[in-house]
Amino acid sequence: MNGEAKKTVSCKQEPGVFHPVVNRGDCEGKRKCEEVCPYDVFVVRKIDDADFAKLSFFQKLKVRAHGKLSAYMPNEDVCRACGLCVEACPEDALKLERRTA
Repeated sequence: MNGEAKKTVSCKQEPGVFHPVVNRGDCEGKRKCEEVCPYDVFVVRKIDDADFAKLSFFQKLKVRAHGKLSAYMPNEDVCRACGLCVEACPEDALKLERRTA
């Protein structure tokens, strides 16, 4: 998202109160979260082997069919819970959770 768009986003929280959680079995790596996030929280890349190993048989088939891509959050500490990623995800693979102390 460009700098002008970032200025117009209405965020609900200070950074670090909430963080995005990805259901790797549902994520198809379509990059919608990456495209809409005004804080560059997301990067879509090849799923980690450890994350792939945790999936069920059918989830593994689905993830393979979609190029083994998954959303990761290298910058999740700057998430301000605007919810754009949750709305944009066509698979409903994202949710926002409050961080616990």
